[in-house]
Amino acid sequence: MDNIVIDHYVYVRGMVYNAARDGDLSRLKAYLQSNKDKDEVSMLVAAKTGGATPLVIACRNGHFAVAEYLIERCKADIEQPGSVTFDGETIEGAPPLWCAAAAGHFEVVRLLVEHGANVNSTTRTNSTPLRAACFDGHFEIVKYLITHGADIEVANRHGHTCLMIACYKGHIRIAKFLLALKADVNRKSVKGNTALHDCAESGSLEILKLLIEHGATMDVDSYGMTPLLAASVTGHNHIVEYLIKFPNLVTREERIDALELLGATYVDKKRDMIGALDLWKRAMDERFEENQIALRKPTDIETVPAYDHTKEFTNKEELEELMADPDEMRMQALVIRERILGPAHPDTSYYIRYRGAVYADAGKFNRCIELWNYALDMQQSMLEPLNPMTQSSLFSFTELFSFMMGEEGRPTTRGRVVPPIEFLELIRVFHKSVREVELGNQMLDKVSHLERDVTCLTRVLVITLHLACLLTRLLDHPSCDEKISQVIHRQVYTLVKLRVRSRLGRTALHLACCREAALVGRYPACQFPAPHLAKVLLKVGADVNAKDEEGNTPLHLAALARPCPASLAETLLSNGAHIDETNNDGDTFESLLKGQQVHELVNSAKYTRLSCMAARVIRRHQIPYKGVVPLALEAFVSSH
Repeated sequence: MDNIVIDHYVYVRGMVYNAARDGDLSRLKAYLQSNKDKDEVSMLVAAKTGGATPLVIACRNGHFAVAEYLIERCKADIEQPGSVTFDGETIEGAPPLWCAAAAGHFEVVRLLVEHGANVNSTTRTNSTPLRAACFDGHFEIVKYLITHGADIEVANRHGHTCLMIACYKGHIRIAKFLLALKADVNRKSVKGNTALHDCAESGSLEILKLLIEHGATMDVDSYGMTPLLAASVTGHNHIVEYLIKFPNLVTREERIDALELLGATYVDKKRDMIGALDLWKRAMDERFEENQIALRKPTDIETVPAYDHTKEFTNKEELEELMADPDEMRMQALVIRERILGPAHPDTSYYIRYRGAVYADAGKFNRCIELWNYALDMQQSMLEPLNPMTQSSLFSFTELFSFMMGEEGRPTTRGRVVPPIEFLELIRVFHKSVREVELGNQMLDKVSHLERDVTCLTRVLVITLHLACLLTRLLDHPSCDEKISQVIHRQVYTLVKLRVRSRLGRTALHLACCREAALVGRYPACQFPAPHLAKVLLKVGADVNAKDEEGNTPLHLAALARPCPASLAETLLSNGAHIDETNNDGDTFESLLKGQQVHELVNSAKYTRLSCMAARVIRRHQIPYKGVVPLALEAFVSSH
């Protein structure tokens, strides 16, 4: 097809999609019936716009007449999937029936099933139309799909069944219906949770009662959490109070743990100190119940400096004393949570970080840094490299340190003066960040090229470079002596020598020269591009002429920063960057500059080499050189 025909086809395809999306049947017919042969209609109906076919988007939006026309008159593929959005989340590979069921369009569901749609078709994440209907509580659709052969036990890729999602979302009619059909009440997901866990986490007491009546048991998930502990950690006291009354379900030790953990949740999540004390007193009563063997707390647990070496209270007298010391209660909550949940549970490190953030808001930066370091150590020892939680912890440090460096000496909103960053604290976090990059890169090296996704590695590398940006700023500080300078350069060298390539094959130096790498650009101390960081990266061995997948060198990205900092261009060129190097599109540093002239930034004559001029002459006059010049020079000539 020539360009005119292609443009017309694209236009018509868009109009067909828009008509289906809007439910405009007459407009749809006009575009599909106007001198279109059968093959062209089939092609338009099967084409995707924004990832979805006309039938997929019509079913998503509940346009019955449009869907009927597409199926019966245009013979649209009833199983062809597409991408649709629900509550801001994009669902990939969603068949038309899934879309209609998820959106609650009963008549469209019936139309599709009557025309032979597979009731057990799945999305890319293995979600069925039945599970989609269970998610949003479309009871009539659930009944209809099951009546027509939908399998109630098909789970999504996470192992979550229809019963689990109905329990989590609190849809009691659907849960009753599924239980009446003998849905597996104790089936476990990939992470080991059951429907009872989902009820406990969501607070659905009535459904939880139903599950117990149908034989639900108190199993543990992959974190060792029972539904009782799940209710405690989420603060659903009504679930906790109900479950601890069942001696056949809950042991005495489990009751104590649940009450103590719920008390910790009251401190950190509900900020209810009185309620927390009451729960901890009840737990203490359980520990020393009359006519029972006393269940004393472990006393051999090593204290944690980040918790101010807080020891758990072991008797009622110590508990009573807490009332006069709210800060001590907050530390007790952290100690209790770590003992019961263990360091692997996400909530353990989450609440440590939360408490640190509260201290930072109050101007107690040293307490914050100590707690965050403890949480980061916990995450790096327990989680796989590049875990989102570890990324979040490292990013929080970046924001905190950037704020402190930019606001040093100024009063906070609470009246405290922002102290200077302690060099040892910054270098400690930077070391951990580099370690995360190293381990993440090693992990990805074991993955096949097709499955290798560097998104998370790129983010951690950018965070690490922001920390390096702050470190290298200290080189200009009056307190920076030769020893500190050597430590900074040595630590940055450990990052450079990893030779990590991020998204688009960019090196650390590429990112240091790139405005897009800015994560916390609102802080003056951490602006990108960062000339001072680039200078140190080059000093410790970064390749100034490394090319990314688009053929860009760091100098090209500096030009794209707009404006390009003169000091950055000067640094790159004085360290060997080729001013006339071309990228894959044939652009040079000069051609990429917008609103700036080369002579405003650098003396181009100073950085134009005879070898570069010779290479340009060869290319300009199309002089044959391959196989003539030494092989090592061919790439050099080609890049000019």
